[in-house]
Amino acid sequence: MTLHLDFPIWLPLTFLFVLGAVIGSFLNVVILRTPSRYTLWEQWTSLSENASHCPRCKSPIRWYDNIPIFGWLKLGGRCRDCKMRISFRYPLIELLNALLFVLVYWLEVPVGRSASLEASCLYTPLGPWNYPGNGWLTPEWQIHIQYVFHMVLIESLLVASVIDFDHRIIPDITTTPATVFGILVSAVVARVHLAPVWYQNSTLDRDFGLIVPEAWSSYLAPPDGALIDDRTWIPHWIVDWPILHGLVNSLAGLAMGYILIKLVREIGQRVLHREAMGAGDIYLMMTIGAFLGWQATVVTFFLAPVMGLLFSFGQRFFYRDDAIPYGPFLSLGALATILTWSDAFERTRRIFELGPLLIMLFVLMVVLFVVSLALVQGIKWLFGIPLYPPDEDQVHVWRAADQTHFFAGEFVNRWSGRWRMDDWQGNAAGRGQVHEERWKQGAPGRGGPPVRRL
Repeated sequence: MTLHLDFPIWLPLTFLFVLGAVIGSFLNVVILRTPSRYTLWEQWTSLSENASHCPRCKSPIRWYDNIPIFGWLKLGGRCRDCKMRISFRYPLIELLNALLFVLVYWLEVPVGRSASLEASCLYTPLGPWNYPGNGWLTPEWQIHIQYVFHMVLIESLLVASVIDFDHRIIPDITTTPATVFGILVSAVVARVHLAPVWYQNSTLDRDFGLIVPEAWSSYLAPPDGALIDDRTWIPHWIVDWPILHGLVNSLAGLAMGYILIKLVREIGQRVLHREAMGAGDIYLMMTIGAFLGWQATVVTFFLAPVMGLLFSFGQRFFYRDDAIPYGPFLSLGALATILTWSDAFERTRRIFELGPLLIMLFVLMVVLFVVSLALVQGIKWLFGIPLYPPDEDQVHVWRAADQTHFFAGEFVNRWSGRWRMDDWQGNAAGRGQVHEERWKQGAPGRGGPPVRRL
């Protein structure tokens, strides 16, 4: 299928680089302000509360200093008024976002005099341009709508990843609005999915009829009224009801994202007696599923731990910390799935074509996961390693009362602790120690213990 996009490639890429940098500047605001707010409404309203300003001198940032990337370079990374250092992360996120806009467009949208849709990283024989077909959209419009659709997801994942790295939380504003957007656009446009919600190998009854129960054999054969090509059948209603299919596809992806992370979280909690994944990871995976569909969500789920494992080795070497935020690796897995979907589909197509056999495969994978965790616990037991983390009651946690007691002992008595010893009462009065000493010395009328006269 040929795309009529005959314009210089540098033209859209330049525009998208600038647009990505500008949006990246806004993402910095979201990353800075929303983690301290609890509810979705508070997070949303915090974005418009105050104009950008220096946190030290409170002076507003001039518009010409707020130009993405170049504004920071022009100021030398410091506030114009008080010369406070401005974090390098602000221009870094703007640059990263600009490059993401360019990279995704470069891989998703083939441009040129003889550009072919098959050159897109999203193209598959079962893609939306074939099932249910372009409908009222031209191929050029459809590929660009898919690009915008995926960029909304990627922006949400970028914000969620940075916040998760900083605070170990994933705020609702990074998942809930994007999830609603993904479901609505999937239903209204009906042609932004990566693969049909269901497709099955047309020869399953012949290939697996001898090894499955006889009662299952009838379910392995393609039903009447299905669209059949040389190897795959697709339910006829996908073409007849594209809007319904778009909605079902998005909801199926959302449900799959929830089930996968929820299972890992619950099984890990029961076997290892520790939190395997945070609740925010569930909502993040649901957002990914609402955009990508259930098949791509499964691919993302298996890519994420590979990336997380590589990071974990480096973190243990440099930081000696067992806990890692998992949201960034789910995000990287989703990005990798989008940008390599054409290859990923061909490599996983035979698995997702198994139809009803996928249920048996899913149950088998859950059982193997439980067995693997139990095996890890058995190895720890053999080597004398504690199986479970110690209870909170057995570990002294530094609480607010401990902090207060520490400061009281260190700073109230000026003859011990961290204060410089002196006899001038002015220092003691400025530090609020005079009344404490008078009470201890039993000054008349103070109600303290009697003064011991020598």
